[in-house]
Amino acid sequence: MNQASKQKGLRCPLMKKLIMKVKVFGSLSALLLIAVAVLATSVENESDNPAIVSDELIQTSNTGLSPVQLTKDENNNIQVFKNVSPSVVFVTNTQLRRQRFSLNVMEIPRGSGTGFVWDESGLIITNYHVIHGANKITITLESGNPYPAEVVGFAPEKDIAVLRIKAPNEQLQPIVLGDSSNLSVGRKVLAIGNPFALDTTLTVGVVSALGREIKSTDNRTIKDVIQTDAAINPGNSGGPLLNSMGELIGVNTAIYSPSGASAGIGFAIPINTIAKLVPQLIEHGRIIRPVIGIETLKDYQARRLGVKGVVVFSVQDGLAADAAGMVGLRYDNRGQLHLGDVVIAINDAPVTNEDSLLSYLEQFKPGDEVKVTTIRDEKIYNYEVTLTKPN
Repeated sequence: MNQASKQKGLRCPLMKKLIMKVKVFGSLSALLLIAVAVLATSVENESDNPAIVSDELIQTSNTGLSPVQLTKDENNNIQVFKNVSPSVVFVTNTQLRRQRFSLNVMEIPRGSGTGFVWDESGLIITNYHVIHGANKITITLESGNPYPAEVVGFAPEKDIAVLRIKAPNEQLQPIVLGDSSNLSVGRKVLAIGNPFALDTTLTVGVVSALGREIKSTDNRTIKDVIQTDAAINPGNSGGPLLNSMGELIGVNTAIYSPSGASAGIGFAIPINTIAKLVPQLIEHGRIIRPVIGIETLKDYQARRLGVKGVVVFSVQDGLAADAAGMVGLRYDNRGQLHLGDVVIAINDAPVTNEDSLLSYLEQFKPGDEVKVTTIRDEKIYNYEVTLTKPN
């Protein structure tokens, strides 16, 4: 065999091996292209999945060289804060104190909180405990302009106060009212306030529970309260609790915390309760609760007597209870004191103390007729009483 034949024989196996490698590489390339196509199809299908729509990235314009990518939830938080924060105000409470040695009167800060603009006339809503004991109240708008406030009305039993300032209409942006009856556990909520005097702070959470009860400053029970895990710290009191549409659904009022700071348990008075109270506070300065026409013993006095219910101390002449024949405490010929009527129910709803009696009466208006059930001398009495307006 000559040299040329030998070289040709050597080249043939090499060519075969090279061709096999090209074929394998081609097959791998085809598989890779198919995998990429499948992955692209999968990503496209995921984007149509409603369960993850909230996590889609959206582009927003930015002053920088490249756009900022935000999730829909982040964009919602930003828009709600941007739209509602002009309605949120900073409430400062100051007192007058006389110096010990010079006897000069000076103003000292007593506390601060949050409020919000109710309407364009300058009405401001906040918590009663934010302004309690104040000699001077100052409202600072988002513009930074401070205005002195006058008290229009307040309801300590509901921890709500209505103030008024005189400010230009263009600086007063009323908050949009929502409907707290549509709330459900798990819905997103946002709180805007001034915690620790840090103005206009946003926190986000969910509705943790509904129908809670808390105590007000005068130890009355506030019912149907919203519980949330949105951080509510000292200074948030009186601020708005909002839904994801930026509508007012509650007024932040209290936290449960051993340390005094947020522990993930905050409470807000529902807007539907506030909306019923505000007109009364504007017109009368207080809640107008119809009366039966009785004076009652304090709860601790009733407990000393071992009585369950509300003890009627006296019946006011000429009012509904007197006309119905109710009886108060009385003495016999020997000077011994005897109990009269003890109220145990209103319209068959049990009355256990003065707080529950007042809460039931708040559900009615003057002129309404109610059934008052009492016990006296171990007998049950039912009185039909027409409620009257308080003096």
